[in-house]
Amino acid sequence: MNYPDTKLLINGQWRESSSGKKIDVLNPASGLVIGQVEYASISDLDEALLAAEQGFHIWRNTPAIERSNILRKAAKLLLERVDAIAMILTLEQGKPLSEAKAELAATIGIIEWMADEGLRVYGRVVPARNLKLTQMVIKEPVGPIAAFTPWNFPINQIVRKLMAALTTGCSIIVKAPEETPASPAALMQAFLDAGIPNGVIGLVYGDPAEISKYLISHPIIRKITFTGSTVVGKQLAALAGLHMKRATMELGGHAPVIICNDADIANAAKVLSGAKLRNAGQVCISPTRFLVQEGIAQEFIRTFTNHMESTVVGQGLQEGVQMGPLANIRRLEAMKALTKDALEHGAELMTGGEQIASEGHFFSPTVLNNVSLAAKIFNEEPFGPIAGIKTFSSLDDAIEEANRLPFGLASYAFTSSLKNTHELINRLSVGMVWVNQSAIASPEMPFGGVKDSGYGSEGGPEALEAYLVSKAVSIMNA
Repeated sequence: MNYPDTKLLINGQWRESSSGKKIDVLNPASGLVIGQVEYASISDLDEALLAAEQGFHIWRNTPAIERSNILRKAAKLLLERVDAIAMILTLEQGKPLSEAKAELAATIGIIEWMADEGLRVYGRVVPARNLKLTQMVIKEPVGPIAAFTPWNFPINQIVRKLMAALTTGCSIIVKAPEETPASPAALMQAFLDAGIPNGVIGLVYGDPAEISKYLISHPIIRKITFTGSTVVGKQLAALAGLHMKRATMELGGHAPVIICNDADIANAAKVLSGAKLRNAGQVCISPTRFLVQEGIAQEFIRTFTNHMESTVVGQGLQEGVQMGPLANIRRLEAMKALTKDALEHGAELMTGGEQIASEGHFFSPTVLNNVSLAAKIFNEEPFGPIAGIKTFSSLDDAIEEANRLPFGLASYAFTSSLKNTHELINRLSVGMVWVNQSAIASPEMPFGGVKDSGYGSEGGPEALEAYLVSKAVSIMNA
């Protein structure tokens, strides 16, 4: 399959950068250049902003049912194009083809659910203290949105922001990742083909710092939404605050996994190995800090390590591959450094811990036991196929460790005890808790964190709140 070059989407048209500058796109499985993406200049951004402003006035005045019909048509078109888009996604991002198709299936589900949820953006009539008054609250779209998205889920992370904006009547400019540009472009094409008006959606690439600073500070943009690291998120949130812009932040995590003595060990090991190696561990909600109760530690570690060792690693387009390469050389070097640091702090290497093959960015599924709390892997989000394990005695100890870090995105627990479950779901300082299962990020459920993992939601009805203004209306009856 030929990998397509990617242009900028401005005012409903795919076009080259006014500067003529382009960026190479690499295949992480080979390290070779497979295409190019246009690099937006400030003048390109100005045109995108003007288009978004004009598109907003059209879209906000489009009846919700008409918006819903267009959005549902886009979902149908994506369904017809799953195979072709999944191939593009695997080529540029590296994940196995089955995972790319699963990402697209989740994307379609989000579009369908959000398209209908826009029909349920209700205001309310408020009983007045004076019978001559009619009081009501109406909901209005906040305005044009600037969205900044990462490379690990280049379609799914966009569509959460895109749909929250579109279903509420907002226009949106997406600054998508330069590492994985073509699959976001294919997503946007489905919306164009579905009949969305010019200017309602825009797609740009280029210098992340320059684009974010320019868009966030521009008066046309009324809200920002970002998924990425905590460090960058804090910078963008500060800039948004400086200009009185709303912000939704889905930032880094370091998900604790608490496995109790009464857990189903075989199920926990199987579920967690699959969750750990999904997208080669490059998932913000990936299980990372494994806390195993002493009574079952030996059996769990043995079973879990066997699952990790048996994982088939290779190029994502190859049949039977369960884990692909890391997305870039930065992640590969980070895995080496984290493993080395953990071993220097006394950890025991159970399996993996090394680069695989001389070409591409492959790293072996890795299990580290008896990890010190001083090791970097228990303090910094690994974002790769490494599991660090530490045992605990009491549930109180495990919860204390789980809450020790400033992160608060996701967490996992495995137990057959209702008492343990009650303690865990009420005491873990996170935005999401999954018990006896891997993560299920369904469209109807909130998706977001607390503390340094951000604020706001990108799922459920809660996701729409930041895109809406509640306007108070009071009418004196003649």
